[in-house]
Amino acid sequence: MSENTNKIMAKNSRNAGRQVGMGFGPRMGGEKARDFKGTMKKLAQYLSEYKLSILTVLIFAIASAGFSIVGPKILGKATTKLFEGVMAKIAGTGNVDFTAIGKIMITLIGLYLLSSLFGYIQGWIMSGVSMKVSYRFRKDISEKINRMPFRYFDNTNQGEVLSRVTNDVDTLSQTLNQSLGQIITSVTTVIGVLIMMFTISWQMTLVALAIIPISMILILMIVKNSQKYFKQQQDYLGNVNGHVEEMYGGHLVMKAFNGEKKSIEKFDGLNDKLYGSAWKSQFLTSIMMPLMNFVGNLGYVGVSILGGYLAAKRTIEVGDIQAFIQYVRQFTQPIAQIANISNILQQTAASAERVFEFLAEEEEIPETSDPIKLDHVEGHVEFRNVHFGYKPDQMIIHNFSVSIKPGQKVAIVGPTGAGKTTIVKLLMRFYDVNEGAILIDGHDIREFSRNDLRSMFGMVLQDTWVYNASIMENIRYGRLDATDEEVIAAAKAAYVDSFVHTLPNGYDMILNEEATNVSQGQKQLITIARAILANPRILILDEATSSVDTRTEIRIQKAMNNLMRNRTSFIIAHRLSTIRDADLILVMNQGNIVEQGTHEELLRKGGFYAKLYTSQFEVVTAS
Repeated sequence: MSENTNKIMAKNSRNAGRQVGMGFGPRMGGEKARDFKGTMKKLAQYLSEYKLSILTVLIFAIASAGFSIVGPKILGKATTKLFEGVMAKIAGTGNVDFTAIGKIMITLIGLYLLSSLFGYIQGWIMSGVSMKVSYRFRKDISEKINRMPFRYFDNTNQGEVLSRVTNDVDTLSQTLNQSLGQIITSVTTVIGVLIMMFTISWQMTLVALAIIPISMILILMIVKNSQKYFKQQQDYLGNVNGHVEEMYGGHLVMKAFNGEKKSIEKFDGLNDKLYGSAWKSQFLTSIMMPLMNFVGNLGYVGVSILGGYLAAKRTIEVGDIQAFIQYVRQFTQPIAQIANISNILQQTAASAERVFEFLAEEEEIPETSDPIKLDHVEGHVEFRNVHFGYKPDQMIIHNFSVSIKPGQKVAIVGPTGAGKTTIVKLLMRFYDVNEGAILIDGHDIREFSRNDLRSMFGMVLQDTWVYNASIMENIRYGRLDATDEEVIAAAKAAYVDSFVHTLPNGYDMILNEEATNVSQGQKQLITIARAILANPRILILDEATSSVDTRTEIRIQKAMNNLMRNRTSFIIAHRLSTIRDADLILVMNQGNIVEQGTHEELLRKGGFYAKLYTSQFEVVTAS
């Protein structure tokens, strides 16, 4: 990947991180949340476990808002006392009663302190609830992933799944942490302030209320337009994250095929869509407060004119006007907050909908209620009239039948797309057959628990898998309770020991995240050592020596021959010279077994296998 591509993607990743911090999450599409009410109802049910904490937050938020609401009324009394004292002093009939004003101010300070204390407590409790909810969501998603069929991950972008675990859950967490208490406080404030305003002057209250229809019209217009852009933003961020992850993961392949330009073009297209939706959503959100302030100022003008008129008529006191103006500000501010929160709730609904959609995805076929557990696995494997297709209307395995005796070494060969690896996936029950059955020791594999079934197998695949840990721990993954001595013995059998001492820290060397600090062949040797350590009854070797040199391959074949002795083994190979000593060779083409027998028998037939075998030695000459 070019340096320019790296810079662009790194910049976008930082921007995505900042957006997540501000409460944005990944989302795709352009429509509104399909079921806002239903999603919020599900979220409320999800939060019911924390109803006591949320009830406490509700009480403390109302109390905090209540103490804050009373403040201006009491402050107005202090203003009236001061005004009356000044007027009395001017008239020579008295002085300012600073003692009474002092008592009022002490009471006011106490109320504001209680309001702050209650606000702090409700915020602290809500932070705890939001973290617990985030933990529970991520835990549920993590457990759900383990119950999902492989088919889902074959058809879903990895970045999209990751976005649901990170960005969408972060959005929900921030909404709970920041917005729930604010909603309660704002609603309480609006109701409380309205009551206090009516106690001062119903005429001025009606003037102040005249701004509400204007505010509501503006709010509805903004929310209607911003909702779809928030949902788009959630989506496009997920697409951008997925593309970035794929490009970094396939870095070498993309660079080898000169895909930088195409990658940048795709990234720019996705990023432009993200920019457009993010800009529109943020612009509409940002104009909310200025518009509310403008409408609020119109209310101030009307209240000030009417208040001055009523004060001149001695209908209300000067302190009441000062208190009423404060209440007008307190009244318009929570309305604006509620309007702003309504945007956040739309965004929250989009994120919650995605999370709940994922949690509601179809899972693997449930385990049998009474699974079989074999004390000893012989290794007799039978495919009985198996039909399978990744899509129900596109079968790729047709009436596949074969019986394999315990301890036999079975090679599966055939051209690309013949169904060789699919057979292995069915055997491990990564997918369930559409028709027919697969049996081990006479029992349908669906009668075993998946854990027990897969523990019978050891696998070495063409696509090696190691993780960010030491070489010792990567080998120990085959049997987690193995001792260091047993790990080293398996490493010696797989010829890992022959190169590991040339590496820094030997067995304790940490493989980096991409495992680029060892060669592809060395990674394959590590996975072979892992299979040897697992000591399974049935082995699956899918091009297990495809990434090692010829000399190492000979060594591995010797180790494998020892490992496969008295074990049922399935070997998938393209290099037919490596499976000449197999007990049985199954020749597949287009999902069917077209031939079977030993190497010599199949060559004597001169059929499909013979053509495959001899084609490896053909020399293509220029005409």
